[in-house]
Amino acid sequence: MKPIVLFGHERSITQIKYNREGDLLLSCAKDTQPSVWYSLNGERLGTFNGHGGAVWCIDANWDTTQVLTGSADNTCKLWDCETGTQLNEFEMKSAIRTCGFNYSARTMMFSTDRTMGQTCQILLFDTADGSQVKNSKPYMVFDVEGPKVTSAICVGLDNYILSGHENGELRLYDIKARDVVQVVNEHKNSINDLQKGRNDTLIISASKDTTAKLFDATTLNHMKTYKTERPVNSAAISPLRDHVALGGGQEAMDVTTTSTRIGKFDARFFHLVFEEEFGRVKGHFGPINSVAFHPDGKGYSSGGEDGFIRMHNFDAQYFEFETEY
Repeated sequence: MKPIVLFGHERSITQIKYNREGDLLLSCAKDTQPSVWYSLNGERLGTFNGHGGAVWCIDANWDTTQVLTGSADNTCKLWDCETGTQLNEFEMKSAIRTCGFNYSARTMMFSTDRTMGQTCQILLFDTADGSQVKNSKPYMVFDVEGPKVTSAICVGLDNYILSGHENGELRLYDIKARDVVQVVNEHKNSINDLQKGRNDTLIISASKDTTAKLFDATTLNHMKTYKTERPVNSAAISPLRDHVALGGGQEAMDVTTTSTRIGKFDARFFHLVFEEEFGRVKGHFGPINSVAFHPDGKGYSSGGEDGFIRMHNFDAQYFEFETEY
């Protein structure tokens, strides 16, 4: 399995994400230029220029006409995907940690950090209402009490927001009820990543407590746990096979003191049901910060602290492989 290595970022990758069709890969890093790549051959389509700090999060809407990015320069920007022009800018008083569109792309969501005396908030905008977007006036704001939001996604079609927090807590916000309706305490440390899978029926969380956990998207019942020896920065569910990919490794600040073998910078593959590890893919020189399966399930990509994105297409052996039970 020979990857296509994409090098367009000067600093470590913070998030990668495929669009719904899977023909484009979106990436953002601690440099100021989020990028778009063709997933077929790894050619860079272009960059979105305008941020003044590290870009923490990126998302595309349902038909990939617009892209949303959130940055440490205290702004969240909305871009035209085709031309790369900035459509709008939301200026906040602290860094934007997570951002995303809901399923119908009618609602835009992003969260701010608790820094410089500012409260942590989740803000919602109606994309169909031009005045909300233009004047940066959200139709709903959730003030987050307690630990700050480290990752968040829209779930339950367009009705809920699921947020992961610094203390390992998962909170479900009901948009219609305007309140927290459920709190789940399964993780013991900060949640680094939340991703949906299987037509949004499953949710996987990746945490600093060295585990990734699988939840039912409707009830938030904890179903499976995938254990490693290092912090897990990202986890993704395969849309094709009963497989889960985990990316992580040693804390970035300790990397210089260890070899790549000890640091465990491999992408690790687990069986979704049996929680057994069946494969590893080497390649990165530092911890993996983000993993994503291609929407057709025939490949996956990983972005690392080394600034590289490695785009893999699975060999025939992967599709023939069956777990014995």
